Amino acid sequence: VQLQASGGGLVQAGGSLRLSCAASGRFVSIYDMGWYRQAPGKERELVAVITRGTRGDSTNYADAVKGRFTISRGNAEKTVYLQMYSLKPEDTAVYYCNADIRVHWGRASSVYWGQGTLVTVSS
Repeated sequence: VQLQASGGGLVQAGGSLRLSCAASGRFVSIYDMGWYRQAPGKERELVAVITRGTRGDSTNYADAVKGRFTISRGNAEKTVYLQMYSLKPEDTAVYYCNADIRVHWGRASSVYWGQGTLVTVSS
């Protein structure tokens, strides 16, 4: 199983970017998917998570991005997106996606990580 993140780049403050993360390989189900970020010299922090529930997906966001970022899943549910608006210099970081994936019905699920994509916001 692999997670491939893409969509990072250089953008001016106030601009927008859309990150994508696609799961590939053999698996039977994907549960929660999320985005984290790590700025230089700082610990990795949660940005947003989308949780699969019996009544549909629910989302949660870090306070710093609420109202500016939106997490969503693709129709095939193998992809997670992070739409980022009103970007600020403090959003500069390497963004990582992760997903809770079950590869076999006889096994518990495990968390997989993508390789990271760099977002740089200039002032």
